[in-house]
Amino acid sequence: MARPSAVPAGKRLITVVNRTPETVWAIVTDTAAYPAGHRLAPGQSMSVTVADNWGGRVWGRTGCAATAAGPCASGDCTSVCDGPNPPTTLGEFTLDAYAGMDFYDVSMVDGSNLPMYINVSHTTTVDPVSSSGCYQGRCTSDIDCPTAMRSVSGGRVVGCKPPCAAFGGDTYCCRGAWAGREKCVPSKWPVDYTQVFKRAEPYAYSYAFDDSATMACKGACYYKVTFGTTP
Repeated sequence: MARPSAVPAGKRLITVVNRTPETVWAIVTDTAAYPAGHRLAPGQSMSVTVADNWGGRVWGRTGCAATAAGPCASGDCTSVCDGPNPPTTLGEFTLDAYAGMDFYDVSMVDGSNLPMYINVSHTTTVDPVSSSGCYQGRCTSDIDCPTAMRSVSGGRVVGCKPPCAAFGGDTYCCRGAWAGREKCVPSKWPVDYTQVFKRAEPYAYSYAFDDSATMACKGACYYKVTFGTTP
């Protein structure tokens, strides 16, 4: 596929779309949209270019007073950082990671403040997620967050906390006897709260070792990150 003339050689295109009913400040690390963010009203989008070997994160801040520099109700940072305070949904990317392959994912390891799905283009790779955010017959929906996991700001629910932040303890934080890939097994927890996230976004990381959620794209892939649920 020919490279669009607006994208210089050695660069990739990342487009971020806001399909939610609220204003989102989009963050793309190491670009013009970082750290101040780019304001996206409902229905708006923006595009940035990154290097072929870029690695970084995409997320959205909500409820910001004036700019994404803060204060914001969700997705804020304590200081300029590569990742926000939880709960925040993250898009994670490592381009040209191995044998011409990119690796990317949606992560809810740190909880979730916005629905998110990622599509690929400019590649021969078959996109595993449909343009409307469906994956293997299951689509992107809002999280049905248990009361104890809800993050509240100004009397409004602004996100869903990860189990560790909500409940603490070695089990849900995968510490002590529960530490490591072999022992951090959510199906053995008293309640498998990772399913809160998996039911809403079946393609996303729901805990640190949910490696089946890593996706790959071969070639000079372009990415579209959508904040929003399946129509």
